[in-house]
Parts: sequence; C-alpha cells; structure tokens
Amino acid sequence: MKTDKLLNKYNYDVRVTKDARFMDQKCTPDVVCIVADCVSNLIGNDSQKEFTVQDIWDSQYFIKNVKEIFNKPSAANPTTKSEYDKFIQQPLRLFAYAGILSIEKRGTKNYYYVTEPEILEYISLKDRNAYVFLYKYFTKVLKDSDILKYFEEYKSKYESNNLSSEDFTFLQDKFIKFIKGNTPINGSLEIKRIFPKILNVYASENNLPGSIKGRLSKYQFCYTDLMYNRKNWRDIKKNKNISRQEAEAEYDILISENENPYGAYLMQKAMNQIRKMYSESEVNDQWSNGEATQIHHIFSKNEFPQLSHYMENLIKLTATQHFTKAHPNNKTNAINRDYQLVCLLAKSDSIVKSLHRGELYYRKESFIYCINTGLSKDLKNNLSFSQIQTNLVTIYNNS
Repeated sequence: MKTDKLLNKYNYDVRVTKDARFMDQKCTPDVVCIVADCVSNLIGNDSQKEFTVQDIWDSQYFIKNVKEIFNKPSAANPTTKSEYDKFIQQPLRLFAYAGILSIEKRGTKNYYYVTEPEILEYISLKDRNAYVFLYKYFTKVLKDSDILKYFEEYKSKYESNNLSSEDFTFLQDKFIKFIKGNTPINGSLEIKRIFPKILNVYASENNLPGSIKGRLSKYQFCYTDLMYNRKNWRDIKKNKNISRQEAEAEYDILISENENPYGAYLMQKAMNQIRKMYSESEVNDQWSNGEATQIHHIFSKNEFPQLSHYMENLIKLTATQHFTKAHPNNKTNAINRDYQLVCLLAKSDSIVKSLHRGELYYRKESFIYCINTGLSKDLKNNLSFSQIQTNLVTIYNNS
C-alpha cells in the first residue's frame, strides 16, 4: 500500500526531530479528513501550488463545510481565529511531519505544498481512511522513537486481564517524560491533552480501553469515539459487548439521520470522486452508449441512508441506464432488482481493477458491508471477488 511505502521512507524518531507536532489535540480522524479535503480542493490539479493556513481559512469551501459540519461560528468571524488556526494548522503540521506536505517557515508564516497528492486524496475521501492512516503513522512514530514498547505492554496487560488504572498512569507518565525530554514542550498539561489522541487511536485498532477525561475508560475504545464532531450528535449508547462492526454501523446510521450536514458532505464528496474516476459508464451494456452523467446509489439512499456515502455503493451510469433500467419508468424510489445485480457485478469489476492498479479508493470489506446491509446477508470478509460475485448471482436468483 502506498501509505506503507511512505511511512517506511522516513525516520520519524522524535529524539532526532525534536518536534512534538507529529500530533496534536485537533488531529481526530474527521478533522484530519476535512482539512485534507480542503487542501485538495484549494490546490486543484496543481500539486505544486504553495499555500498557507490563511489561504484555507479564506476559502469558501472551508467556510461553508466547517461551519455546517462542525456546528461552529462562521470561519469568517475574526473572534474565532485562534480556534480555527489550530483546527487547520495542527493537521497541516501532522501532514508535514509525515512527509505528505513540505513545510517552509518564512518570517512568522509556514508555507506548504503537497508532496504526496495521492495519499492526501486518500485521507480526504473519508474519515475511515484518515483513521487507518493515523493508526499506521502513530505506530511508526512510536516505533521509531522506541516508545511503542510501552503501548504494547499496555496492550499485553489488557489481553492478560491485568490492566489497571495504575498501568494507564504509568503509560501516560512515560509519554509525558519522553516528550518533555526530547521536545521544547515542558508543560505536562499540554502533553496530557495530546496523549489521548494517540492512545485512543491505538486502543481503537487493538480493541483496548483508552482515555476519557484523563482516566482509563471503562470499555474498549471504538472508532466512533474518536471523532471531534461526536459532541454535536447524540451519543451512541455504550455497550461493552458491542462489536466494532456494530459500532461502525450505528455511526453510519447516525451521520445519515435527519439530513445531517456531515452525511450530506460525505455523500457529495464520494459522488464527486466517482465522477472524476470514470469518464464512461461502469456498466457495459446496450444502454451504455452516450454520456455517463449519472451517479446511482445501488442500494437506495432513501432505504439505506447509511450506505449513501460509500463509494462501493455508487456507480456511474448513462441517463438511460439510470432512469430506464436502474429506476424503472423514471421512478427514482423504485429499484429494478435485476439491474441492481448487474450494477453490483459491474461495481465489483470496477473495484477489482482499481485495487489491482494499487489505488486507495475502495475496500473489499466496505463492498461486502454494503452487500450485507442492502441484502440482509452475512458474507464474510475473506471471500474473493469471484466468490462474492457467485454469491450475488445465487442470492438474486433465489429471491
């Protein structure tokens, strides 16, 4: 994977860089994702375009989306400047440390340009991608800095049923001493605010308790607990027996409820990406002649709003395919089951080709999740694409 290649390219040892800004308070998956998206939107096709925090601040794309999604005052309001500076600058510094951006300080300003546009685009597509990147990146920083071993001890203690609040405090103290000893930061309070952002990503990926309000959490940390924007939605009810898949499914439902602006933002972003990726219809049949202008939800966004932002559930079609075949007689609330199968098989082929090219847009697991949700099935993630297609044909033939 291209992210692995990037991470293996650099030594991120904090003892060498003396830089604590490899991570910061605002760098949650959803914030990292939207800042990456704002950078991509700002530079367009010019990956060498230089920009500053102010350039992002001034962009209408940032002003519109951050205000709507994060329920904040307008970014154009001067009184919000300090908060928004952190919101933009901290992810940019993380990207620069990781080698995704180049950074140069001139006077009091940092100037950036993109050095890894494909990885930036991957992070920008959805917060799940940002989370995957953050976990791999944090693990590499901790390993290079020779402090991953303390996190692994924490993990071993939990897996052996011996984790206590004292072990949590020990890990936190080790991290505080390390940052104080190797970076200009000398205040424990600031480091205590950064520590949970790292531990909680590590805990989520390894099914461990994390940090809540400076203390050891009662339950295993979930991906959905990591979001900066979570406080603006109703909480997903915590249940220590809930699986990761169930927690993520609840999150998908939550962000798509009641025309939530975040869900609408994610859906539009995914649709724009599909438009950019394909110049022709993804379904090659007798109705594919003509311009492919339509992005179709294979499983209806009305019936399955939780799937509306999944690229694996979106397919590019011609107008005839969309309004005559996918939606019979131009009834957009109706789905032609036979053509739904055609779309799923074609989407499977598109995903296979994309993955074989080494692209980062799709995940087989996400495609299976869409199928299982839309068809109320339980296909396993270890199926090959050939097996997925065989299962699909069987399911539709028997329905």
